[in-house]
Amino acid sequence: MTAAFATKPALSGLAFLIDQALPQTQCTRCGYPDCASYASAIAAGEAPINQCPPGGQEGVQRLAALTGQPAQPLNPQFGIEGPLTVARIDEAWCIGCTLCIKACPVDAILGANKFMHTVVAEHCTGCELCIPACPVDCIELDVVTPHASGWQAWSPQQAAQARQRYTQHQARLSAAAPTASATSTAHDEKSAKASAIAQALAKARALRQSGA
Repeated sequence: MTAAFATKPALSGLAFLIDQALPQTQCTRCGYPDCASYASAIAAGEAPINQCPPGGQEGVQRLAALTGQPAQPLNPQFGIEGPLTVARIDEAWCIGCTLCIKACPVDAILGANKFMHTVVAEHCTGCELCIPACPVDCIELDVVTPHASGWQAWSPQQAAQARQRYTQHQARLSAAAPTASATSTAHDEKSAKASAIAQALAKARALRQSGA
């Protein structure tokens, strides 16, 4: 998930149209690294149209209309349709490790190393990628649309914003990609950060055990 995504050619033809019909949550639940990759796979006949839980059954119908394929039920292997959720960080337990910031595909989390982080709710797509990245389990999901799911809970405007933010995120990663000469320094910094995270984890566990 580096420069390769930022520099790949723009989608065209059927793949472009399919990408426009996807919700752009960039959640990877479809089995592909991003919505554009899934769109390309569908256009190439390499993936079925029922692997996008955020788009739900309406999303399958949209893809069926575009591709001429018969509509089919959403494949539960890739998840189930549900309401829109946004991530929320329990700042009292956040250790400032920045791992959730790196995991967020749309840069919806603000914070800095050793400082507590916060989620900008209006930018969050509910992709859930930050949850497994958090070493202290301080991220929860809040339901935003309890009575609506899939495209009933999401709008084309939100999808367009998410696509734009993901594109900017990928461009930022590409620009920040380390050169060969910086590999050793990056390794040292990674080791130092891993040590700092381990110390923060130990402190967080001690606090939880003491009930503080």
